[in-house]
Amino acid sequence: MVTIADVARDAGVSASTVSYVLSGKRSISADTRRRVEASIRRLGYHPHAGARALASSRTNVLALVVPLRTDIHVPVVMRFVTSVVTSAREHDHDVLLLTNDEGPDGLRRVAASAIADAILVMDVEAEEPRIPVLQSLLRPVVLIGVPDDPAELSCVDLDFHAAAARCVDHLADLGHERIALIGPSPAVYERGTSFAGRFLRGFTGTARERGLAAVAHSCAPSYEAVRECVDKVLADQPDVTGLVVHNEAVLGTVLSELQRRGHRIPADLSVVAVCPEDMAVSYSVPLTTVAIPSDDVGRLAVEMVLRQLDGAAAPEVRLLSPRLSPGHSTAPPPRS
Repeated sequence: MVTIADVARDAGVSASTVSYVLSGKRSISADTRRRVEASIRRLGYHPHAGARALASSRTNVLALVVPLRTDIHVPVVMRFVTSVVTSAREHDHDVLLLTNDEGPDGLRRVAASAIADAILVMDVEAEEPRIPVLQSLLRPVVLIGVPDDPAELSCVDLDFHAAAARCVDHLADLGHERIALIGPSPAVYERGTSFAGRFLRGFTGTARERGLAAVAHSCAPSYEAVRECVDKVLADQPDVTGLVVHNEAVLGTVLSELQRRGHRIPADLSVVAVCPEDMAVSYSVPLTTVAIPSDDVGRLAVEMVLRQLDGAAAPEVRLLSPRLSPGHSTAPPPRS
């Protein structure tokens, strides 16, 4: 294992000089710094995390809080996690993943242990109960999700209200007059999860503005729940011609159930899905989609929290504009 002494010998300097180059605590000449950095690269030296933390009062660790609940679609959530981890590594930071639903107590535990420099929080609620604790921790915080009142905390997310409006406008522009939404699990709405409420408001509000008849139903991730949900949609809106699916966990089952009932897509029923782009092309009919930009959201969250760590950022809210990609699952409605 390469040590700081090995780097010092290779560069022809003292071990303390190498330490100063690494910590930036003293001014070192440009020539000496270049020699030390060249030796570090050549020998493949990696500073010991514990020693680095003691020297700089920084751990280079970001805590990511993402409770893994039964009512969320874990594969999509893990796309956000992967993006955060990848982006953090590009900035020489590691990620501590906290998956238990510990609420405010878990946040206080992380802060008290000093094992992370900053905190990223997912699964944000509209009336987020953790905000007072997050404000008291004296650590940089970024929410992946936007509560109704961010309270001067930085946030980043897809603009779900605009995403819903984009879905409705697309169907309305094609001539659809009767549409429906299949949304997330009932528990997601009951918990007040921010993205679900914002999408629902965008769907109902835009449908009203465009003069469309619209219904919305939540759907738990099981075949029986999907069957019952489709029953409700067709009962409430027998002549429905446009469907928006904002629930990745049931998307495939919904499409199969519609096909089983003899509904051809898009000849009888147009479908717009809110899901990752690669998921949209995995079905027999490539779907028209509004993409979930997990890569961009994770990257921006890391960049925002690192700017806070450097003391160079004021609180900000970043809502990413939705992008609708037409597929083969939407068309003008069938003639009466």
